[in-house]
Amino acid sequence: MITKISKKDKKDWEDFLTKKDSLPNKDLSSYKKKIKNTKYFDFHGFSLDEANKRINKLIKDSYKNGVRKLVVVTGKGMHSDNEKNPYTSKDLSILKYSLPEYVKKDSELMKLINEIKDADVKDGGSGAFYIFLKK
Repeated sequence: MITKISKKDKKDWEDFLTKKDSLPNKDLSSYKKKIKNTKYFDFHGFSLDEANKRINKLIKDSYKNGVRKLVVVTGKGMHSDNEKNPYTSKDLSILKYSLPEYVKKDSELMKLINEIKDADVKDGGSGAFYIFLKK
């Protein structure tokens, strides 16, 4: 298949070859589009009651300050002391499960939130989750 190249395309190609600038590497994470105003918070070491109070304040303060994305790190519960106490649930007392449930059940907080979803591996994977706040 033979096609004619326009003069403009030929000139653009020649200009590209003579430039010394390098093209940006789109595979680098620093180049990828990120949501501005992201806030990270780590809940390792918090009791359930402390964590619930703290996340409530964190969401409200972040919303007021225009933060759009929260990365909430809870951990996976692997080092939790709940296995020693026969009166606590192995799964439900871990912040990994209880914090998202607490937020979802609070209608006042949910009015400020667009979405809650699991975090990517780079942000903590199964030991973290995202909260996307409304504008």
